[in-house]
Formats: sequence, C-alpha cells, structure tokens
Amino acid sequence: MYILGINAYHGDSSAALLHNGELVAAVEEERFRRIKHWAGFPSESIRYCLEHAGIGVEQLDHIALSFDPKANVGKKALFALTKRPSLQAILDRLGRQSKTLGIRDELSRAFGIDANRIKAKLHNVEHHDSHVASGFFTSPFSEAAVLSVDGMGDFVSTVLAKGRGNQFEKLTEVFYPHSLGFLYNAITLYLGFHSYGDEYKVMGLAPYGEPVYLEEFRKMVFPKGDTFELNLDYFTHQKDGISMSWDDGSPKVLPFHSELLEKRLGPALKPRAEMGEREQNLAASLQRVTEEIIFHLLNRLHTMHPVEEVVMVGGCAMNSVANGKITRNTPFKRAFIPVGAADNGTAFGAAFDVWNRVLGNPRKFELIHGFWGPSYTSEQCAEAAKAYPVKTEVLEESELLDRTVDALCEGKVVGWFQGRCEFGARALGCRSLIADPRRTDMRDIINLKIKFREKFRPFAPSILADHVADWFEPAEPSPFMEKVLPIRPEKQSIIPAVTHVDGSGRLQSVTPESNPRYYELIRRFYLRTGVPIVLNTSLNENEPIVHTPGQAIDCFLRTRMDHIVLDRVWVNRV
Repeated sequence: MYILGINAYHGDSSAALLHNGELVAAVEEERFRRIKHWAGFPSESIRYCLEHAGIGVEQLDHIALSFDPKANVGKKALFALTKRPSLQAILDRLGRQSKTLGIRDELSRAFGIDANRIKAKLHNVEHHDSHVASGFFTSPFSEAAVLSVDGMGDFVSTVLAKGRGNQFEKLTEVFYPHSLGFLYNAITLYLGFHSYGDEYKVMGLAPYGEPVYLEEFRKMVFPKGDTFELNLDYFTHQKDGISMSWDDGSPKVLPFHSELLEKRLGPALKPRAEMGEREQNLAASLQRVTEEIIFHLLNRLHTMHPVEEVVMVGGCAMNSVANGKITRNTPFKRAFIPVGAADNGTAFGAAFDVWNRVLGNPRKFELIHGFWGPSYTSEQCAEAAKAYPVKTEVLEESELLDRTVDALCEGKVVGWFQGRCEFGARALGCRSLIADPRRTDMRDIINLKIKFREKFRPFAPSILADHVADWFEPAEPSPFMEKVLPIRPEKQSIIPAVTHVDGSGRLQSVTPESNPRYYELIRRFYLRTGVPIVLNTSLNENEPIVHTPGQAIDCFLRTRMDHIVLDRVWVNRV
C-alpha cells in the first residue's frame, strides 16, 4: 500500500511517501524551486517521491493532505459573527481553501494524465492531527503526552494530546486568534526580520541580551487554565487577518502588531537594521516568556497524562532552546522532537495519520534519521563537475576521510555532500559545511566569508552520540539538532567555534546507524584531536540547502570555502 502525504499552499510545502507503513521518501519543494520556504503545490517533491519508489500516480492507494477546510467550522462561524474580521481576511482564507480542494486536478496537470486515472482515496487531515501524528507515530514511545504548538492551522494554534499505540486523543485546544507562534512571529517582524521563517534568528540573538522587558511581554501573553491567551490589544490579526502571499513562491508576511505595542516597546525596526542592546534585550524577553508558556503547557499536560515521555511538534517545537530545557522544567524525563517538526513534517504526519488512525494499522516505523531526499553517486558527481572550473579526484573511503580530517585540522572549511539529502531545515551531515570547532576564529570566518549572515548566529556541534555526556549537561540525545543544551564549563574553551555566548550548543548526536560515513569522519577527527565534535552548518549561502552536485559546486566557487567533497569525489578550484 502506498500513501502520499502532502503539505500544500503554505510555507515549507513538501511531500512524503509511505509504503506499507514505512516512510520511504520525503522532501521539501524549496529544494527543487530554489526559493526558501516555497509555498504552493509541491509537484516536484511528489515527483521525486514517486520516482524513488518506482511508481506512478495511478498506483497510489491514498493521498493525505495536511489541511481540512471542514475542521472547526462552528468555531470559525462564531468568530466571524462576533469579531467581524475584515472582508480581505475572509477572502484570503477562502482563497487558500479553494486551492486545496483541487488536489486531484493539480496532480493531473503535474503528471499529464487524466484525473480519472488517479484512483487514490483523498483524505483531508486536520493540521494539528498531522502534526501530532508526525511526532507520536514516528517516536520511540508506545505511549506519550504530545504538545503541538505553532502559528495557526485549521483555526487551531495549540493541541494538548495523549497518544497510545496507533491512536491519540486531544485533551484540549487553543483556537484562533490566540497563538504563541503568532506572538513570536509578530516580534520577529517588529525587530526587522521580515523573511518568512526568521524566528530562529531572534532565538540566536536572545542569549546576548537580558529579559528586561519580561513584565511587558507577560502583558501580551499569559497562562490561563490549562493553556494561555494573548492580549489582543497588542495585535491586529484578529481584525485584519495576517497578510500572507506567495505569488513568486516565497511566502511573505506583513507586520501585524498594533500601535500599543510600539507605544510600549518603541518603534519597529526597519529590515536589516543593526541589533543593539535594546534589540538583544527584547529578544531575550520574548524567548523567556515563550519558554514560560511552553513549560506551563507541558506541566498542565503532565497533570492530564502523567507519563515520563513527551513529544513536541509544530513550528514552536523548532525552538531548540526551549526544547533543551524540557526535562529541567517539567516532570517529563524524555522528549522526542521529530525532524521536520514544523509544517514541512505535516506531509508525512498526514500520511501516518491515515495509515495508523484511519486504517487502523499497527505502528511499525521509528524515525532514527532525517535522510529521505535524493542522492547522487560518485559517477554523477564527477560528471556534474565537468561543467565547472574545478579539479576532481575520486578517492577510496579511508583516504577520503583522512584527507578531510587533515583539512579540518589545518583550519579549512569543507563542504560535505553525501548520500540522501536531509528533510527539514537543518543540515545533519549530508548537505553540510564542516570545520574544526577548536578554532576561535572559525565562527567569524564562516559567517562573514562563506555564509554572509549575521555575526551573532551560532553554529552547531555534531558529536559522537556516545560522548554526549562528556561534553553536555544534561546529556540528552539530539539526533535532529533539535535541542540546545549547556556545554560543560570545563569544555567550553576547547570548542569556542560552537559554544554560544551563553555557554550552550545546539548539538546533533550522531550514531553509526543514522549516518555511518559522517560518524566515521567525526570518529577519526576525535582520534586525531581528542575532540569528538565537528562544527556543522548547512551547505548553502542565503538560499535553500543545496540539492544537486552542480548547486554544491556553484556554492563552493562563489564563496571562500576551501574544499568540497561530493560522495567520494574530492573537488578543488583550478
């Protein structure tokens, strides 16, 4: 049985394919379109998934869309009657809904076949059901509490649930217009970060400041019962909606804070403005109040379902700083956050919801790695390199690894293009830039000479999983780079390039089962240096993570990267 999952007409459009309950392929449309967070119909992602499985659209049994226009109709009608949103806000919502109703026609156009030949049963899976399924049904837990928190989907921003076996039950929900994701998005835009998905920049800025505006932020959002509420006086989305467009494929969201917010916090910043002490303190305050609300939700969830395991999903589950504090601020002992915890992951979440809940099949899959996209052989990489002014060598495995370790120890920055590409926003050792974490100047070298990005943004340490306890406290697995944890004080000076200003690191714990070649590379670096860690950041430069060997070489040539490795092909400039 084949089930295709689709996240369409929203940021981070994506597709995923299950075969008999096992995930076999998943990829985001931005990788093909080369536009970050591409929104629309993910035709190229679907094409890849089907080609990887060797099937056509006609052979699909089920198609699951992570959006249900019929969900929460009563809540939507009541809101429209009592709050009287603007006509434009209503039209925007109806426009998106009308597009999602024509999936069979979209597939027909994309693949050039008659729509009547597509026999698959269509399922509209509610947005947060897709989120919950993406986390719980791929987790190692047979039973767990589940918290889904994001901006908004199908009129819901937050779900507290409990999962057992192949089912889950919602315990309580937060409906529009109250949203923790909207709060973080509104302040991100207010601070001048106007690109879709820039919230992670504010999270990276926060450790530089102090939460001196915390009391003001507590007036904007506050716990209420088992959940929370926004003070809507600080926002405009409840009246005017949120203006989101994607005419060229790149989502754009306009600011939606009110005049009261600027009266209390000062004028909004222009895009690309310099970040000073005030902005650092605003970011710190936002991060602190966000954590307070998340921990309140988790603590209330634990009282409803007192188990030791919790699953976090939704856009707010991309807040790796908060994730790293869950076991220290709640009764939960183990936390699982899947790769693609944001809306991209609803593609495989919708598919698993159909496989497990709708069809009643037992669970048989556990997500232990994030590599679900296209791959390229050494022969394909060498052929692609012929179009560029580069020199290539095809190396044996051991020589490849040793030469890469040599380069890292010499202070070189190496592009590492291997295997199937990662799903989600974070490079996990297959489309990565890697470097020596012991170099005090390495962060500035990469930020200013290769990535061309804000200097305050940190880099991740990829660490051998069996050494996490020696370097981080508490020691928790983080296979998808989903948690920021404190680096042990005595270790921070050893790895300055991956130690953030507050002494933390967003680690990726690497196992030989999840990524054997990357694990062996780090192991050899450890044998050479005594440090079981390499610096890891995504292989790109102000663009989506590179997708093909040609894109990787192009990125190599237009930046000051020193070397790039494509499978077993060592590439240098001429």
